[in-house]
Amino acid sequence: MIDSEGKVEGVAESHRHSVAVLALALLLGLQPVTTDLYLPALPGLRTALGAGMSGVQLTLSALMVSFGIGQLLLGPVSDRFGRRPVLLGGLALYLLAALGAASSATIEQLVAWRGLQGLGLAASVVCARAMLRDWFEPHQGAQVMARALTGLGLLAMLSPALGGWLSAVWGWRAAMLAIAVFAALSLLYVVLRVPESLQQRNPQALQPREMLRGWVIVLRHPTFRAFGLLTALAYATLYSFLAGSSFVFIELLQLSRQTYGLLLGSCAAVYVLGTLICRHWLQHHGLAASVKRGAVFTLTGGLLVAGLALAGQQSVAALLLPQWLMIFGHGVLQPCGQAGAVGPFPQRAGAASALSGFLMALAAFIVGAWLSHALPGMTNALPLALTLCFFAVLTTLVAWTLVQRPLPPVVVAAAA
Repeated sequence: MIDSEGKVEGVAESHRHSVAVLALALLLGLQPVTTDLYLPALPGLRTALGAGMSGVQLTLSALMVSFGIGQLLLGPVSDRFGRRPVLLGGLALYLLAALGAASSATIEQLVAWRGLQGLGLAASVVCARAMLRDWFEPHQGAQVMARALTGLGLLAMLSPALGGWLSAVWGWRAAMLAIAVFAALSLLYVVLRVPESLQQRNPQALQPREMLRGWVIVLRHPTFRAFGLLTALAYATLYSFLAGSSFVFIELLQLSRQTYGLLLGSCAAVYVLGTLICRHWLQHHGLAASVKRGAVFTLTGGLLVAGLALAGQQSVAALLLPQWLMIFGHGVLQPCGQAGAVGPFPQRAGAASALSGFLMALAAFIVGAWLSHALPGMTNALPLALTLCFFAVLTTLVAWTLVQRPLPPVVVAAAA
C-alpha cells in the first residue's frame, strides 16, 4: 500500500508491474474515453444545443488546445512537486469539468467545460508517461507501454458502443455523465493504489530559464524529434477519423448511433491486436524495425481509403476496412513512439512527456480546425478520406526515414 509519502512498501516486482500497467491503462485511457465515448452523441448534441458544425468541432478543439498547453505547464510541475499531487489535482479538476459539461445549457458553456477537462486530462496523461520512465529503464518501457495500451484499447473498444447506447436512450448528457463516472473511478484508484514514482524532485524545474533549457535540450535531441513527430502524425491520422467519422457514418450514411458505436468498437479491437503484435515484434525485431512494419499498415490503409473515395465508392466498408488497417498500424506505432520519445531523458521525463503530448495535441487541433471547414455541407466522404491519406503518408515517411537513423544505445535498449 502507500505510506505517508505516497511510496510503496514491500511490493513484489510482479505486483509493481501490474499496478503500473493498470495505472497507465486508466490514466492514458482517460484520453479515448474523453473523445470516443461522446462521439456518437455529437449529431444529437448539435441539434439539442442548436449549434453549428464549427461549434461542435470546437468542443474537441478546445479540449485539445488546453490539453496541449496544460502538458507543457504540468510536466515541469510534476518534475518539481512529484507525479502524485499533480495527478490527484488534475483528476479532481477533470471530474468537476465532466459534471459541468453534462449540465451545459449552451454550446459555449460546453466548450468552456471541455477546455477545463483538457487541463485535467493533461495532468493524467503527462504524469502517466513520466511515471513510465520513473518506474522502468528504457529496455522495459516499450513492453510495459504496449501492455498498458492494450488495456487502453479495451477501453476505447467499449467507449463508443457505450456512448452510442447511452446517447440513443437517454441523450448526449448521459454520455457525458459516463465520462464523469470513469474519472471518479480513476481518481479512486490513484488515491488507493498509485504511489509516488519520482525519486528525486527538481527544485529548479519551474524556474523559467530552467523550463526553457529543459525544452531546448529535449527538442534538440534527434531521438525525441523522430519519435515525437511519429506519435504526433500517427495521432493526427487517428484523430482525423475520430473527429469526422460520426458525421459521415451517422448523417451521410444514415447509420444509427448504436451501430456507429459498434463500428468504433471494432476499430478499438483491431487497435488492441496491433498492441499485441507490437509486443511480439519488439522482442524479435527491435524498435525501429517494429515501427517500419507498423507503418506499412498505416500507409496501405491511407492509400486505400483515398483510392476508394476518388473512385466514387461511398459505403461503410469503403471507410471501415481501410481504417482497420490504419488503426492496426497505430497500435504498433504508439507504444514504440511514446516509449522512444521519453527514453533518453531519465532526469527530464516530465518535460519530454509534456512536449510529446503537446505535439500530439497540436496535431489534433490542426486536424479539428481543418475538418470544421471541410465537413460542413459535404455530400460525400472524400474530404475525410483525403485527410486520412495525407496524414498516413506523412506518418509513414517519418517512420521510414527519421526513426530508422542510428539511435543512441539508451533507446535501442527499449527493444530488448
